[in-house]
Amino acid sequence: MNARKGSVLTFGVAVALVAGVTLGNGGANVMPVFVDDFASRFRLSDSGAGLVAATQLLATAVVTLLLAERAARPGRVRMTRLGLALAGAGFLGATAATDVVTLTLANLVVGAGLGAVYAAATAALAATDDADKASAVTISGVVGVTALLIMAVPAANHDVAEGTGFLLMALCCLAAWPLVRRLPDGPATPGTAPTGPETKAAARPSVILLAGTALLWAVTQGAWSYASVLGRQHTGMSHTAVSAVLAISSVVALVGAVAGPAAAQRFGRMRSMAVFVTAQALAMAVLIFTHDPVLFIVAAVLWQACQLAVLVQTLAAAALLDPTGRLVASLSGAGALGTGMGPLAVGAVLDGAGAVALGILLALGTFAASLPLLKMTVASSAVSEEHRTAPSPVAESG
Repeated sequence: MNARKGSVLTFGVAVALVAGVTLGNGGANVMPVFVDDFASRFRLSDSGAGLVAATQLLATAVVTLLLAERAARPGRVRMTRLGLALAGAGFLGATAATDVVTLTLANLVVGAGLGAVYAAATAALAATDDADKASAVTISGVVGVTALLIMAVPAANHDVAEGTGFLLMALCCLAAWPLVRRLPDGPATPGTAPTGPETKAAARPSVILLAGTALLWAVTQGAWSYASVLGRQHTGMSHTAVSAVLAISSVVALVGAVAGPAAAQRFGRMRSMAVFVTAQALAMAVLIFTHDPVLFIVAAVLWQACQLAVLVQTLAAAALLDPTGRLVASLSGAGALGTGMGPLAVGAVLDGAGAVALGILLALGTFAASLPLLKMTVASSAVSEEHRTAPSPVAESG
């Protein structure tokens, strides 16, 4: 549907993309485990632990946004490796920290390094020959590797010593150093720059588009942070049962990463994206409202599957619209910003207004946040159609 001239998605390229995106977003995905570790190690209150976590998450988001333009140019492998080195040093600092100030500064360094990795790795997605396939393969790999990290980090903390999870992440940064050498380093169409009105606009993503992306991820990650609490309180399931449901739904949701590109090819990117967003919003509301364990399980699986389908389609549309990768990196940074802010906002609404109001607000927020993203998919579809109907150089010369 959107095959272009660019790096072929070989096994080496796929491994590089998975390694870069996994570690770039690793701080956010493994943060619940980190919080549990340093809150216990330093006897921090919930607000104190949240402040340390926010330091890293916001640093990742800000640096990703600031480096989005730089990530659109050649030199992504070097940029990724510099980020890995910086993040690795920060993880080592967090491992050895003996006071909260050192821990906070170390997390700030970690966030800055991961932001550089995230900007370069997500921008590289746009340099592949098939954005849909690259996005689906990358996200699927990230989900699998992240699941392993979520199990390995707490095991290291509990079985070896407190803080060892940070050391494990530093070792992951070291292991990723040789893996990222195959990151695509140029735009999808070498030797050319975006010239159409859509791609020129994409070179500098609008504030509305970035705000919509941040809001969507604030809603999604905020709700996910409290899914376990809501499941136990509303359905009566045990902590173990709810955790198992959420873990299984995360893995089963990989179907969404495959279904997203397939639906876009069959029904069109705009139509399929609208369906997935609607299903995601409704599933999220059901998960919050329901007191039935079966409905909770079904809603959790459907929600996560639709979320991955939306994510894959968003990345693919951005990569197609802006082959330099700047738009993909910018949206990733905005998503990271929303991820950091979401749990705080959702927790405040849940405490102040209750679950019913939260469910309504999250559903409405999902629809509102998706509007600029849907507009972006329309523009990407127009670019895809132009590429499909454009005469080949051979035809022109004949």
